[in-house]
Amino acid sequence: MSFTENKKNLSDTDESLVSRTMKAISDHIRDERLKFGFPIPSEAAFALKVGVSRAVVREAFRSLSAVGVIEIGNGRRARVGGIDETVLPIILNHAVLTDQVSIQQIYDVRRTVEMRTVTLAALRRTKEESSEILRLAAAMDQDFANPLLVKEHDIAFHEAISRASKNPLFSLLVSSFRVVTQQTWHIAWHSRSSDTERRDSMACHMRIADAIARQDTKDAAAFMAEHFDNSVKALLAAGVT
Repeated sequence: MSFTENKKNLSDTDESLVSRTMKAISDHIRDERLKFGFPIPSEAAFALKVGVSRAVVREAFRSLSAVGVIEIGNGRRARVGGIDETVLPIILNHAVLTDQVSIQQIYDVRRTVEMRTVTLAALRRTKEESSEILRLAAAMDQDFANPLLVKEHDIAFHEAISRASKNPLFSLLVSSFRVVTQQTWHIAWHSRSSDTERRDSMACHMRIADAIARQDTKDAAAFMAEHFDNSVKALLAAGVT
């Protein structure tokens, strides 16, 4: 029986029991201070603890597995899951596609997040990370004639900065914007009226990279703000709201 079919067969009461069981599982992970990869009790054990059927526990396991809280697999015990980088992008993309969040709102959040991220990157980056950020900025300029490559370098540039911040949550947030960025990047690129304006955008990325290399937090944040302000202007010029 598939996950969808199983959900259809659950009554409203069962759904409530599943929610209660999911909370019990999450509470157990918290109370026992379990870390990533640690095993959790079996379906039978949770059924007894919560006072529900194994079918309800199985559905709770599946629901928690879908968002990465636990990992389940045939023939092995369920374990505490790691951060699932696929979940948040799906949520953000769904929010945009269904008009619950606008592109401009996404960029407003990105601007705030990435200004802090670049500040931390300037403070904490290793020499290797700084070299990679500089390399990606240079690659954007070198591959200027191929917008597809420029886009990939651009996305990788921001994700490299987020990793250099040494805060995994910032890395998760920045990488979650990838799906939306892939949809809007070409709009902003083509809305700029000339290659000169596009080159200016490349130059701004290099200024950000240079500020990180110099560990100048003030310049890094200022140039990142400039970058996002110009990107928003380009999207507005193209009619994206």
